[in-house]
Amino acid sequence: MQISPYSKPEFDPYGDNRQTDVDEGWLAPVALRELSAVVSIPGSKSLTNRELVLAALADGPSTLHAPLFSRDSELMIEGLTSLGARIERIPGTGEFGSDLRVTPADELTGSTTIDCGLAGTVMRFLPPVAALALGPTTFDGDEHARTRPMSGVIEGLRGLGVDLDDDGRGALPFTVHGFGRVEGGTLEIDASASSQFVSALLLSAPRFEHGLDLRHTGERLPSLPHIEMTLASLASRGVKVSSPETGRWVVEPGPIGAIDVTLEPDLSNAAPFLIAAVVAGGSVTITDWPDETTQVGAQLADLLPQFGARVDRAPGRLTVFGPERSADGGRGIRGVDLDLSEAGELAPNLAALAALADEPSTLTGIGHIRHHETDRLAALVAEINGLGGNVSELDDGLRIEPAPLRGGPWRAYADHRMATSGAIIGLAVPGVVVDDIASTSKTLPQFPELWGRLLA
Repeated sequence: MQISPYSKPEFDPYGDNRQTDVDEGWLAPVALRELSAVVSIPGSKSLTNRELVLAALADGPSTLHAPLFSRDSELMIEGLTSLGARIERIPGTGEFGSDLRVTPADELTGSTTIDCGLAGTVMRFLPPVAALALGPTTFDGDEHARTRPMSGVIEGLRGLGVDLDDDGRGALPFTVHGFGRVEGGTLEIDASASSQFVSALLLSAPRFEHGLDLRHTGERLPSLPHIEMTLASLASRGVKVSSPETGRWVVEPGPIGAIDVTLEPDLSNAAPFLIAAVVAGGSVTITDWPDETTQVGAQLADLLPQFGARVDRAPGRLTVFGPERSADGGRGIRGVDLDLSEAGELAPNLAALAALADEPSTLTGIGHIRHHETDRLAALVAEINGLGGNVSELDDGLRIEPAPLRGGPWRAYADHRMATSGAIIGLAVPGVVVDDIASTSKTLPQFPELWGRLLA
């Protein structure tokens, strides 16, 4: 599809590499009627990559049922395989592909290079695994990956006596010189930039000779539910793990059990589909919604009603109903004042919803998402305002005022959450063209197909 060049605001998360014009892209479909859809979502990326790491370090083979197959999970598979694990695709019963059989290596070996892409879980979870391997392992990734925070992992490993060479960058690329063992013990890190720093060290800690007594020293700790997910995954494999006080975690040394595990659907990837019901009206149901979970996306059941939606829970299902349309022609979407410090990964999609609301909104607690796949705060300001919106950046979030939006290019910055946010706005605004819908392959390769089914 051809569109005319469109001048965007000056912010540029990619520096000199940003295109100034977008001539082709994915025309976001407009919702022409209220929705009535039932959607199945592939497995959780966060759970899949945690379980892959634990399975590769376990005391025997494990099977992962209904895992996610996406760029992030494929990079994790490739990285673990290069360190010596054997990961086989076996027939699965799920809708989205094979199951995975993971056989740990008798001895982890380095002398390899691991491509992290843009996957935070790969660049952060695998260096501690590489420290347990024999030989050097070099980590690198996409260009923007080299700007993502890594200090908690790098300094944490050094604090445990691991030899790591980063030429003083504190970021990718770097090399871990593994000697087949990590002593472990007590450690302090600042995980203010990412909870993944904590999860990265905890996942490998049972294999450290003295386990790990880890303490967070920073003033804030974002995305705490993701650490709870890590603790639950460790405990399910028989690891003795505890959190005796806020900001402190203790992992006892010992075996990581080999188990078969079924992955939950990715509830954060369900966000744009559930939000679609709020924008277009009608209803959207997500299947296999867990009754209990550590996933951040579960908070959508409490967040979306604040925008005016209605949520209905049933065993294995969650349904969102859009708000009643207002008499003056408004969409009936209310403004909100939300602290998303625990749910930063939902912020881009919720910001897109807030840009379509009839009232102002403030989203706070999300300063850390400046360091995700792109600077998400600045990118959201640039793209929403580029379509006529009125969004301002705060120290720790966004202020979003109602404004009439128009069609035009929407840049994804190679960020899957930015791409799906453009799709959300496109439901209500004709002519929104996302330049890189393929970036959704990072965590949901089926997004364009599922989005099309949603509106069929």
